[in-house]
Amino acid sequence: MALIAAAPKATFYPSSPSLYQIRPARPNSISTLSRTISSISLTGKVNSNAQFVSTPFLNWRNKSKRCSGSISCSGATFGENYGKILLSDVTVTRRPKVYLGRKWNSVDIATGAVVLSMHVLCLFAPFTFNWPAFCVALLLYVVTGLFGITLSFHRNLAHRSFKLPKWLEYFFAYCGAQAMQGHPIDWVSTHRYHHQFCDSERDPHSPLEGFWFSHISWFFDTKSLIEKCGKPNNVSDLEKQPFYKFIEKTYAAHPIALAVLLYALGGFPFLVWGMVGGFACIWRRLA
Repeated sequence: MALIAAAPKATFYPSSPSLYQIRPARPNSISTLSRTISSISLTGKVNSNAQFVSTPFLNWRNKSKRCSGSISCSGATFGENYGKILLSDVTVTRRPKVYLGRKWNSVDIATGAVVLSMHVLCLFAPFTFNWPAFCVALLLYVVTGLFGITLSFHRNLAHRSFKLPKWLEYFFAYCGAQAMQGHPIDWVSTHRYHHQFCDSERDPHSPLEGFWFSHISWFFDTKSLIEKCGKPNNVSDLEKQPFYKFIEKTYAAHPIALAVLLYALGGFPFLVWGMVGGFACIWRRLA
């Protein structure tokens, strides 16, 4: 009996009504095996009828050819060699000008101001510590970071790994909105583009642009995302739901309301430890 390698299961991501993207299998040892081996039988004989190259892998190869052209954005062009990222095999081919040498739009300015102000407020943490405030920080970290971002935004909404009752789906998604990582439509769209163009020039936070850009700097360069991927057209499943459109339109009001509530319940210590401490920890974990 021949031992035949199974093809990776294709995962369909919700996109525009007329287009569904297939998550490509990333190139690995399968590509090497496919060139030299067709099948390995238990008796040591070769079975030429078996297929090792999956359709998603072929799609990845075709896609990489289509996207191999030079992409210019934020004042830099792919193609140069800036060396490898420390402790990795990734060669940096572009150094984007994120902080200096470009014009910041209003969204980038607002994002930068929020991140900077939150980390400045963290300096008050040692002077405002009390155990109730610490417990609030721990609670918000779990609720907004683990339940909101990891469980809801990432696994449930972006990847559709499982289904939830709508009321529970919306509850977890609202928790994610309080993590200040962006509203669900924006976060999910970016993450789906990341998997569609993973580790390529069109990846929204590509490692080809360096360690710092792929981990944190891309948050402050929305123009780069638009130039790489265009306007979001891969989240029609969320855009047709009034709840997510409401969160998108009123996004800024919800973290502000949480901050006011924390201050009313526990004063400045609750604000620093609950809002700022939890927020900073989530960003450090997700960056």
